Amino acid sequence: MPLLSVADLHTHFQTPRGLLRAVDGVSLAIEEGESVGLVGESGCGKSTLGKTILRLVNPTSGSVAFDGDDIAKVPSDALGPYRRRAQMIFQDPFSSLNPRHTIERILTAPLYVHGIGDRAERKRRVREMIERVGLPLSSLSRYPHEFSGGQRQRIGIARALILGPDLVICDEPVSALDLSIQAQILNLLVEMKRDFNLSYLFISHDLSVIRYFADRVLVMYLGRVVEEGTGADLWARPLHPYTRALIAAIPDPARRRQAAPIGGDIASPEDIPRGCRFHPRCAIATSICAKVDPMLEAHAPGQRAACHHAGQLTRPPEA
Repeated sequence: MPLLSVADLHTHFQTPRGLLRAVDGVSLAIEEGESVGLVGESGCGKSTLGKTILRLVNPTSGSVAFDGDDIAKVPSDALGPYRRRAQMIFQDPFSSLNPRHTIERILTAPLYVHGIGDRAERKRRVREMIERVGLPLSSLSRYPHEFSGGQRQRIGIARALILGPDLVICDEPVSALDLSIQAQILNLLVEMKRDFNLSYLFISHDLSVIRYFADRVLVMYLGRVVEEGTGADLWARPLHPYTRALIAAIPDPARRRQAAPIGGDIASPEDIPRGCRFHPRCAIATSICAKVDPMLEAHAPGQRAACHHAGQLTRPPEA
């Protein structure tokens, strides 16, 4: 049984312009100890999906089974045990930390809320964790504004892991950092996965980061998963035109390849196109694409895509 199993999850919001379908029928599973990447452009619903899984946002319908229990149906005031086992690392390492609290207080707060240990035990855990993420003990008496972006993200990682969770959702955890710091944070997350047997849902708009980090990749577009497979398979043989476009949008200095921006703009989740959601931007779209919404189906071993013409994409994308 997977650690996390999401089935036909919908998260909709009523707005003055109409119904906004941020997450619109997503199903996924994460096994114990597995890293699953979730990639897509800004506005496709990735962060809303992560927050819905953690019940920071309530789902409209669907199920979120964690270790066999449907968290989507648990009352908000009874989510304490789940909150301890599932944590999030946020994109902005500054705004996610209380600027008026010391690092020691920030890291102690989750232990206090969940009733873990006495004062001495909490102090010991906090000291061990701050060193484990590569920061000195002297950091505990300081405030978030006294640290660099990479150091603040290490504090965010320490806060997420202080409770000993099984699942960590990483919401664009390196997008606000310099490239050299990104590598350090990614390596730290890999080390933490190995040492604590963590499962990750790693959210990013950067497929090259996802390729490095994830065992399996989900490509999301306008509220739905449009392709699924291993990072190696998606890179070598993208079945969906959107995945192909994401790869082509990555610059490759070694091959002197310039990034090729994806044509057109992502549609509004308040006005989703009929048929395939990507067809207004797709170079190989035909009449059926504008009429029939394709299902996510297997087109290669271990690889699924929601595309009427998936079989036509047999060569890796070129500049």
